[in-house]
Amino acid sequence: MFKDYTINQLILPLDLEVKLPKNDIAFHVHRLIESIPSEAFEPFLRNEGCPAYHPRMMLKIILCVYTQSVFTGRKIEALLKDSLRMMWLAQGYAPTHRTINRFCVQPEVKGLIRQCFIQFRCQLVQEELIDQEAIFIQRLRQMRTNLPL
Repeated sequence: MFKDYTINQLILPLDLEVKLPKNDIAFHVHRLIESIPSEAFEPFLRNEGCPAYHPRMMLKIILCVYTQSVFTGRKIEALLKDSLRMMWLAQGYAPTHRTINRFCVQPEVKGLIRQCFIQFRCQLVQEELIDQEAIFIQRLRQMRTNLPL
């Protein structure tokens, strides 16, 4: 006997949050970024062109993939389509690798990411998820002009 498996059956959308483990890194990244005051994202506001992805969402994506040692726009784009964790953080949006790379090269992003790494480590130590002696090496490229398009 086999379990029922029908590929053509209608499936209603599911809240991806229930599919993630309770202690998933995505929840920690989400809480960290949501704790950043709105004023920190004001430099990203633009009144021309089509509406941009919210910098909170983009920052969540970037920090989460960095914890997984993923650093290229194309790999991040692929994870946004394949990973439940990434789909939940982006709430179903899937920015292209070009959009991701353009976000990463903005001068305001480098400072935000640096502060997030510091705060993230403090949060993990406070919640006793890592040891006080844990050391992280932050890998930020000085110039991201050589990223593939």
